[in-house]
Amino acid sequence: MPKYRLAQLNIASMKAPLESPVMADFVGNLERINALAECSPGFVWRLKDEEGDATAVRAFGDNVLVNMSVWEDVASLAQYAFKSAHVEIMRRRNEWFERLDRAYMVLWWVDHDHIPTLAEAAERLAYLQKSGPTAHAFVFKNAFPAPDGQGLAGPAEETRDFACPGT
Repeated sequence: MPKYRLAQLNIASMKAPLESPVMADFVGNLERINALAECSPGFVWRLKDEEGDATAVRAFGDNVLVNMSVWEDVASLAQYAFKSAHVEIMRRRNEWFERLDRAYMVLWWVDHDHIPTLAEAAERLAYLQKSGPTAHAFVFKNAFPAPDGQGLAGPAEETRDFACPGT
């Protein structure tokens, strides 16, 4: 069993309230995309509220949505983020979210049995913004291996499309 897993946080500043027509397609796809994440190879955990998503979590501001999850390795998260139906939603993000002039996504390694807190995630994001990518906080383009040297390559490294039942 690996000693470390990959944590990720990304934030997005909404162009309009979640209940508005501007956000309707985003909201309409949340359940499907969250289900896809949960059945993806390498998925471990994601932040959820009582509704099954994290839209009520506003730790970074009233109009800022939070996505936080844990994955087995960088390859697994990359497979989901860039090789699945998640890509179609990412391509449309400018419809729903403002362009941020600061870091909005961060990756970091956690102990195998650790679930990160929002405070921990906020610290990593602030560190990345201030110091750039390091082993403490990084991005896909500048990924660092886990402290034991593992975690960059994994079973999901093969490039293939995948779909989960019902997504």
